[in-house]
Amino acid sequence: MTSFLQPSLFGQSDGPALGPLSGLHRTELGQGAWIDLLPGWLSGGDELFARLETEVPWRAERRRMYDRTVDVPRLLAFYRAADTLPHPVLTEARQELSAHYARELGEPFTTAGLCHYRDGRDSVAWHGDRTGRGSHEDTMVAILSVGAPRDLLLRPRDHAGETLRRPLGHGDLIVMGGSCQRTWEHAIPKTARSCGPRISVQYRPRGVR
Repeated sequence: MTSFLQPSLFGQSDGPALGPLSGLHRTELGQGAWIDLLPGWLSGGDELFARLETEVPWRAERRRMYDRTVDVPRLLAFYRAADTLPHPVLTEARQELSAHYARELGEPFTTAGLCHYRDGRDSVAWHGDRTGRGSHEDTMVAILSVGAPRDLLLRPRDHAGETLRRPLGHGDLIVMGGSCQRTWEHAIPKTARSCGPRISVQYRPRGVR
């Protein structure tokens, strides 16, 4: 796998390490949805990116779209609750998030899904994580991003409001909570601008995909 990551001045350290979650900033989106954002929660993100890029068993998928089968424009990996995550700091992140949101979420984060966006041609279309309990229950999805920033877009599911844009990379954390998966959609659009690769780690509770 060949890619080029422009190092971040904030991504260099003695190794990947998490900062405090006290700096999270919440934005109320309406309809019971909200997002929490914490830029640079993880330091040493470039080192973690390099480990994940080479050591995760990435897989390419093909999916049926209308009348043809197409390549999924990103690489994927999924870790169930009982699986060992590919780096100890990812386990620590899951534990820290579970503890921080314990009262609000009422359960721990259990699974971890990883996406590898190799360049600007890789993307994910508008969607909500509504497979399983997310289709009818308030829940949370926490995303930790390493590598080059890519824009995460959010818009109301009924398209009746503005689209929000949040660039995520180099150890940034975003948490989508409340009704966000039911009432809002999110996407990583393709871009013609030159950009390096990015890996996102999505933590979800049991039964949310």
